[in-house]
Amino acid sequence: MSAPTHTRPHPAPRGGVDSRLPWWALALPTLAFIVLLVLILNPTNAHAASGDPAVSHLVERVQQLIAR
Repeated sequence: MSAPTHTRPHPAPRGGVDSRLPWWALALPTLAFIVLLVLILNPTNAHAASGDPAVSHLVERVQQLIAR
């Protein structure tokens, strides 16, 4: 007498785990990046920003490119 074989209803994912991400796994890092970018590009909040002039020139150039 042979034993019955059981088949999976759908194929197993590669790697053995489900590779789908929840919506917030992409939304939260994107939101954090946008918030940090806005904080960097907003010079009114930079009270103690007396750093390297090359960095401030780079930030001004990025602002000009985004404003276009």
